[in-house]
Amino acid sequence: MQTSRCLLAAILCAAAAAAFAADSPQFRGPDRTGVFPESGLLQEWPEGGPEKAWVATGIGRGYSSAATLNGKIYVTGMTEAMEGVVTVLTPDGAVEKTIPYGPETDEQQAPGSRSTPTLEGNRLYLLTGLGVVVCLDTDTGAKVWEVDVTERFKAEKPTWHYAESVLLDGDNVICTPGGAEAVVAALNKHTGDTVWTLKEPQDKAAYCSPMVFTHNGRRILTTATGRFIVGADPATGAPLWQVEQKAPWDIHGVSPVYENGLLYYVAGDGTGGAALELSPDGATVTQKWEDKTLDCLHHGVVPVGGHLYGTGYKRGGKLVCLEMGTGSVLWSADEVTLGVTVAADGMLYVYEGPKKGVVSLVKADPSGYVRTGQFTVTDGGDDKHWAHPTIANGHLYIRHGDALVAYKVSAGAK
Repeated sequence: MQTSRCLLAAILCAAAAAAFAADSPQFRGPDRTGVFPESGLLQEWPEGGPEKAWVATGIGRGYSSAATLNGKIYVTGMTEAMEGVVTVLTPDGAVEKTIPYGPETDEQQAPGSRSTPTLEGNRLYLLTGLGVVVCLDTDTGAKVWEVDVTERFKAEKPTWHYAESVLLDGDNVICTPGGAEAVVAALNKHTGDTVWTLKEPQDKAAYCSPMVFTHNGRRILTTATGRFIVGADPATGAPLWQVEQKAPWDIHGVSPVYENGLLYYVAGDGTGGAALELSPDGATVTQKWEDKTLDCLHHGVVPVGGHLYGTGYKRGGKLVCLEMGTGSVLWSADEVTLGVTVAADGMLYVYEGPKKGVVSLVKADPSGYVRTGQFTVTDGGDDKHWAHPTIANGHLYIRHGDALVAYKVSAGAK
């Protein structure tokens, strides 16, 4: 009897070690890298892709990702009346409530919501396409505060309006207004009051979501503006460094990627990217290498095991693997074209757009390209396939148009 109990305990411990599921309370995962901390996921998909768990429709137009917290799923959208709403879903895809948050953008290229909710406790933070930072109480649906950053900081909306997911850092909500009074700003998360502003370089916002990384124990805020990659102190906004990269249309839509003392940044339209080597104290940077093969536009690049994976943009794009330390192109694959790239459990998930809607499962392996499954997203209407997928709690969440689709990707899913 005692032996059986020990055996059962060992089996349970092994199962727990083999699989791990977590929430994703913000854009591109808990640490914004696009690498989700899930394990025990399928390493290959059956014909036609993983099983579809559910489809939630009627969430409104938009391109934001799903965010998850405490078993609930949050996604933004725009109604026919051009009002922004947050749809709150239960784990089985049922609509628990909808929370209105104000006007959204009808910008022609991408009408609808763009900002993935940033969640903490019963608070939700987002930036509308028109430039209003909103804080909502998810329990009551009440609007706690809102700040129009174009008015407060004399900022001008970028060409295709705002497409940023705000960063929550301690008591601060960090966003990128652009303009004369604040290229980057921190707002108090409780009140919306201005905490600090970064005024240099004088530049406009550029569709990039900020992030914080730690280098030799020092926390550094980084983001991209229309023409610059910037570094600053996240607590005070004190500038550290700025690096200019001119890109067509001033589009920087990919959050920089940090790993082992290097910060990688990239732009599309043939511009390509480069890696900055940080000084030991993080106060200065020098360029270590550059590359034009991977010219990712706004689809994200992921770091896995000392390598970078993402899709290019020029000539329809292709999936590329770069060595982070040197910038060497280890392989590229024409079989997977322009698409959003995320990763989990040693695998890449590439969601091709804007019209294809094909999702590929590819090994994050620097030795060569191996695809182990694919399927096509058919729900959600005719809008572009641009939303970044979310992997949380054993599910792959893909937003397309007015639909959010959940797929079972856990190897133990029933």
